[in-house]
Amino acid sequence: MQFGWWNLQPFSLDLNSYVDAWTGRTAGVAVSGAMFNSLLVTVPATFLPILVAALAAYSFARFKSRTKDMLFLVLVLLQTIPQQMIIVPIFTLFHSLGLLNNYVGLILLHTASGLPWQVLFLRNFFTTLPIEVEEAALVDGASYFKIFWKIVLPLTVPALASIVALQFVFVWNDFFYALVIITNPTARLAPQIIPLLLGRYELNFSLLAAGSILIMIIPVAIYVALQRYYVRGLTAGAVKG
Repeated sequence: MQFGWWNLQPFSLDLNSYVDAWTGRTAGVAVSGAMFNSLLVTVPATFLPILVAALAAYSFARFKSRTKDMLFLVLVLLQTIPQQMIIVPIFTLFHSLGLLNNYVGLILLHTASGLPWQVLFLRNFFTTLPIEVEEAALVDGASYFKIFWKIVLPLTVPALASIVALQFVFVWNDFFYALVIITNPTARLAPQIIPLLLGRYELNFSLLAAGSILIMIIPVAIYVALQRYYVRGLTAGAVKG
């Protein structure tokens, strides 16, 4: 039965494409292994920059220095540098350091890439917090680190949850850095194997669609788990410059 562009033919629903994509039985590349590799990179590349950015942002928000504004301006400008502009020197540096085909190099690269916008985001959030509580703790003899760890950080949970969701999705979906740094077929990440699922001699769009849906599950689950903090953290971190 045909109606214009539509061609309605009998079909049956099954999960064979999902099984083939997960196990790599058809295309020779398994989504399961690639997702595990992506987790090895994404988890540390999500939490490491957040730790560093939180400490740096608190310093920018609370401490005074002659060079503070200039350093903050440099951090903001670093966000405007495109990946394609810096990838050649990064590749040369990683080659000399032996960090190619190494997850450590990719983690460090994502950490450095995420720091500028995270520092900006958290600095704006810290400026919205009342400073009187911190001053009272300082009078009581608490150190700056203890104030940050015991008072400031618990108040920053909405902003941190927003950053976790954003950074996790950014790193998980990254194709460009992974394509340049990771060339070992056994170490490929999830975005790298998506084009391979389509096939070389015979196009298999059902396998491609099934693999893409499987790879989407984890970032969607992260967003669903953190959604109650997401909007609140984004708005609080964006209202003040």
